[in-house]
Amino acid sequence: MDAKKLEILMTAVDLGSFSKASEVVGYTQSGLTHLVDSLEREIGFPLIRRSYSGIALTEAGENLLPDIRQFLQANATLENKMQEESIRVAAYASIAMYWMPEILYRFRRLCPKVDVDLRMVDHALEPFELLQSGKTDVIFASRQKEPKCEWIPLYHELLYAILPKQYPLNGRKEFPLREFEGKDFLMPYGRFDIDVHAAFAKEGVRAKEQSVYVDDETVIRMVGKGLGISMMSELMIRGNTDDVLCIPVTPKSIRELGMGTEKGVELSESVRKLKECVVEYTSCLQGRTF
Repeated sequence: MDAKKLEILMTAVDLGSFSKASEVVGYTQSGLTHLVDSLEREIGFPLIRRSYSGIALTEAGENLLPDIRQFLQANATLENKMQEESIRVAAYASIAMYWMPEILYRFRRLCPKVDVDLRMVDHALEPFELLQSGKTDVIFASRQKEPKCEWIPLYHELLYAILPKQYPLNGRKEFPLREFEGKDFLMPYGRFDIDVHAAFAKEGVRAKEQSVYVDDETVIRMVGKGLGISMMSELMIRGNTDDVLCIPVTPKSIRELGMGTEKGVELSESVRKLKECVVEYTSCLQGRTF
């Protein structure tokens, strides 16, 4: 049953006239009459009786009136709830800081009535854990071996060596991964060692790892004071490079950033719109030179 037809019927009955109702609902009088005739055919009996003084419900229509109003109220409640939908998003702090403000700005223009509950996570695997436990709807993270979600690749970001200003590069524009061998290495906190270890494993590198339970900016400051060297991805070091050298490692190492949703679940219209905003935004991104 088409709720819109019932709404128009109730408007006509309340005003007692097709001509008055046509002015309110934006239909011509003949169009409104045709709509009510169509509704009566669907239901199987007349709902409206016409007279020189206007229109009114038939006895059968009067019997249906409470149910029609209840149906329209329930439909309005459902539409309001759909309009008040919220999307739960979990993202790495770097993505939340550098991507999400622009993405949310674009999304708000498309879906102004949909709230986004943005949550920054504490470690690299937490977004996947939240998604699998049903505590978030969308994640932004780096690809893991088996993400166990519908994964949408978005961006390949380079890994950079983080070095003290006085480090002897001798004009080199890249830092060999093998040069980490045996050096004091400040390991980024929050299971981002996964990306570092993956890069080291390809070259068989064993650095003198020191775990530091502080944020990325503090690690960079520690490198700047000569307390060790480190390796981080592009977004992790953005805006914090005044006191250090940041150059890409070689062989080139990347981590794939992407968007994940629950596997096998059809996306809601609002999540599809969010995905469109994300893909449009990230397709225009270019790697930054430090």
